[in-house]
Amino acid sequence: MARRQVAPTGKKSGTSRKRGYPDAPQTYDDFVRQFPRLAEAWEVMGKAGEKGPLDRKTTRLIKLSIAIGAMREGAVHASTRKALSMGITRKEIEQVLTLAAGTLGLPSTVAVFSWIRDELERDSSTTRSH
Repeated sequence: MARRQVAPTGKKSGTSRKRGYPDAPQTYDDFVRQFPRLAEAWEVMGKAGEKGPLDRKTTRLIKLSIAIGAMREGAVHASTRKALSMGITRKEIEQVLTLAAGTLGLPSTVAVFSWIRDELERDSSTTRSH
């Protein structure tokens, strides 16, 4: 199984770029270098989840909703970034949040809102600066 590598320029040449996603944070790359076997297992699990009748957009929105429900801040950030890179709209992402609100409750929903907002604002500022 191919391992995710960091090129000398510091740019990643691994899975997320291949799938058209934004580059992973440096912490991920550091983790992969230190624990390559765990990274390989992670890749296998990810590929297994891609098999099935759901399209990429639906799969991404489900993964976002799972991250929201599990209250995994890093996963919410990453899934939001990946959703935006796939062309999923702000409104679609916000609908996932509103669907989760009844189960999460207000304090948790506000926390998740702040994590999603971080990525939406970052995306807006990146779009404006290009």
